[in-house]
Amino acid sequence: MTFSRLPYERYSKRLVWDGGGRSDIVMNRVLRAKKRQARLRRTSFRPKGLFLMHDRTKPAAALLGRRSVLAAPLAAAALPVAAQAWPTKPIRFVVPLGPGGATDIVMRILAPKLAEILGQPCLVENRVGAGGVVGTDNVAKSAPDGYSFVHAAVASVVIATALFRSLPYDPEKDLTNISPTVFVPLTLSVTTKNFNVTSLKELIAEMKARPGQLSFASNGTGATSHLAGANLLRLTGCEAVHVPYRSGAEALTALVNGDVQWAFDIAVLHREQARGGHIRMIMATPERQPLIPEVPSNTEAGLPELKAYSWFGIFGPAGLPQPIVERLAAAIGQALADPVIRERLEQTGMPPMLDYTPAKFEAFIKSERNFWPPIVRASGATAQ
Repeated sequence: MTFSRLPYERYSKRLVWDGGGRSDIVMNRVLRAKKRQARLRRTSFRPKGLFLMHDRTKPAAALLGRRSVLAAPLAAAALPVAAQAWPTKPIRFVVPLGPGGATDIVMRILAPKLAEILGQPCLVENRVGAGGVVGTDNVAKSAPDGYSFVHAAVASVVIATALFRSLPYDPEKDLTNISPTVFVPLTLSVTTKNFNVTSLKELIAEMKARPGQLSFASNGTGATSHLAGANLLRLTGCEAVHVPYRSGAEALTALVNGDVQWAFDIAVLHREQARGGHIRMIMATPERQPLIPEVPSNTEAGLPELKAYSWFGIFGPAGLPQPIVERLAAAIGQALADPVIRERLEQTGMPPMLDYTPAKFEAFIKSERNFWPPIVRASGATAQ
């Protein structure tokens, strides 16, 4: 146990330990004993120094020696350095949907670049359930230490509040908004197995001819692929059965096998199977996509009011230190702007959302929370 020393003239009888184990009373007794011994020897007891103690009767600065005063600015300057030291161990990024889906694809593209920028491994972990709710809740309940984040879609952080009667987390109170990653336009595809439909008009005609007998797939209850399908049914006055799967890859397999007749998802996930003739892409949203320029937009197909898109972003638990928020947001922006990463994302049909600060992302999410809940309620989509 070490202590600094102060001149005797600055000593006060009100002694307070700065971290030691003895009490004020014990220290006073020690000093009185030394004084008595000095009187017996007929010498003057004048301690050359004293353990550093805080006189509560004076401002702390008045009690500090020259060295301590000079050290104070250095201690204050050390605070940003500590924030800059983050991260010091691997960072976990939860994908709340299954492997092979859009959120998984994007996160696995970004993770190596983020690891390079931040200097620590960025581990991708899939936690599946309830259309992204399970994985998002896992991060919401994690310690706000900067080592657990979720790569979530709009469904988990905006739509879920209107879709579910209750959530285990409050997206506004239990999550910290870091940065968006990509915009995700959806595409409508139909199976070609025993299903000869080549356009949206023909799909609507089939559903009206067989109300409630056809089915559509999604990558989870409450996902935008689910909501897009429910909205399509509402706008066209059709009936169909919703079949949720654990991931976009599983939903695509069901579509290829003819277990369901139609589904919304990202273009890149459906493109190869469409080229192989196993499915047919009949509508793109909200406009023709560079990845599939031959597919008409929803406006061209006769349904301009249809909203069928998503976006992804990085979120952390509530209470994250702002320096960590700012640094991670900057790292994400740097990764998204990298020419190689940007090209890979655009090739998937999910362009990066660039130039977003945490404050700008916060404003964007507020606008989405005003937009999506009425759409959810109007569509009649619900989840238990």
